Amino acid sequence: MSITPTTSSTQPSSTVTWLILIMASIGFAFDIYELLMLPLIIKPAIAALSAPLVEQLVAGGMPKPQAMALWAPGGDNYVQWARTLFFVPALIGGIFGLLGGYLTDLFGRRRVLTGSILLYAFSALAAGFAKDLNWLLFFRCLVFIGVCVEFVAAVAWLAELFDDPKKKEKALGYTQAFSSIGGLMVGVAAVMATWLAQKQWLPAIYGQHEAWRYTLISGVIPALPLILIRPFLPESPKWQQKKLSGSLRRPSIAELFSPALARTTIITTILFAASYGIAFGAIQQLPQILAGHASIVKDSEAKGKQIIQTQEADGKELPEGRKKAIIGNFRDEEVAKVTIFQEVGGLVGRVLLAVLALVVVSRQTLLRMFLIPAAIFVPLLFYWISTSYKAEDSLIWIKVGIFFAGLFTVAQFSFWGNYIPRVFPLHLRGTGESFAANIGGRILGTLAAFLTITFSASKPPDPGRIALAGAAIAGGYAFLGLILSWMLPEPQETIENE
Repeated sequence: MSITPTTSSTQPSSTVTWLILIMASIGFAFDIYELLMLPLIIKPAIAALSAPLVEQLVAGGMPKPQAMALWAPGGDNYVQWARTLFFVPALIGGIFGLLGGYLTDLFGRRRVLTGSILLYAFSALAAGFAKDLNWLLFFRCLVFIGVCVEFVAAVAWLAELFDDPKKKEKALGYTQAFSSIGGLMVGVAAVMATWLAQKQWLPAIYGQHEAWRYTLISGVIPALPLILIRPFLPESPKWQQKKLSGSLRRPSIAELFSPALARTTIITTILFAASYGIAFGAIQQLPQILAGHASIVKDSEAKGKQIIQTQEADGKELPEGRKKAIIGNFRDEEVAKVTIFQEVGGLVGRVLLAVLALVVVSRQTLLRMFLIPAAIFVPLLFYWISTSYKAEDSLIWIKVGIFFAGLFTVAQFSFWGNYIPRVFPLHLRGTGESFAANIGGRILGTLAAFLTITFSASKPPDPGRIALAGAAIAGGYAFLGLILSWMLPEPQETIENE
């Protein structure tokens, strides 16, 4: 059955359609930008914000080395806060994201999309000024809420712009490819923030030039074009038509588990979790692993000592903490450079998915084209990293490996953005997407990071143990997803065209 383009007068003009596509692309880019920021800043952020707590312990009579060991990477307090910062924002974001999906169906796509982008952008700005770990956690929770809601609203909006299936696939596929550009951007932003902090060209925050704060603050960028574009963005034409005609049914979470939709809801949610579990169980732990890589440790110490010697030659006496911060900034910069390879791979994967989605009819087949190699390659890669991170010449192969790990894994995220709008009816589109993406991906999937950090905890921190735990956790999620992929329902045309 052919699908003809919509001829309703409510259909946006070509210019407005492009504005919507641009805004959605910016939103998708900064979704991932915000999420991938944490692995890059978590170590320096905990180190900086825990310093007053270490002083309190010392003032209370605890020996300073013992107090510092509690907050050093691998220490009890560090592990507790690292797990908290990874999982609690995802949990809160998933819960409120589910509510956001419901509100998207109730009040419209445009209004919720706009509010969610503003929420996560200005929360990211505020996080850069956090004075303690509790405030950093609070603002990261707000960031996650905004990100979780934005994804759902944007996908529903784009899916309803086009009647032609190929145009719809292209719009969803290529705009989501900007997510990987967002990943590239955050890697570049971290490198730039480190450079600017070393040069001290940006204003000091609480008397310090700390790269991690500047990286967080950069998350406000998507709010700037939105303020200019927002007045020109219309509501989803299909949603608005049904709303104005009085034929729009009220969304219901319970309806997701009706006989007609229960299998779709459950299988899609678990499979979404599997895709995220591969990423957060292993790939997103790479920055912590690389912090102990022999080549990165050697290069960062050499560059840091050169800066220290130059400043001391000019008559500046640097405290020990400042020396460690300089070396740490260079280490973070080297780690960020490696993560860029992952994001390039993710970008290639998303573009490849967008192309294949136009020619591969079966959604099960399309998913397995990326899930099978991810299930094999990612665990093997991280197992190999666990045994080779001490070798300086292994870094180039880690870069190659993480490129392909990103390609196979990140392409699956675009798959879900294309698939989910086709299996839930219009009045449940936001709610259904939100349940699968937030309960599945943001909560059950991100739980993988919590598990990896928990099972790899050691004193002193052992990068090899983190990589080994990541291989096991990611492998478990991937294996579960592979089994359930044969149960994934194929989209029904009657639902897709409601």
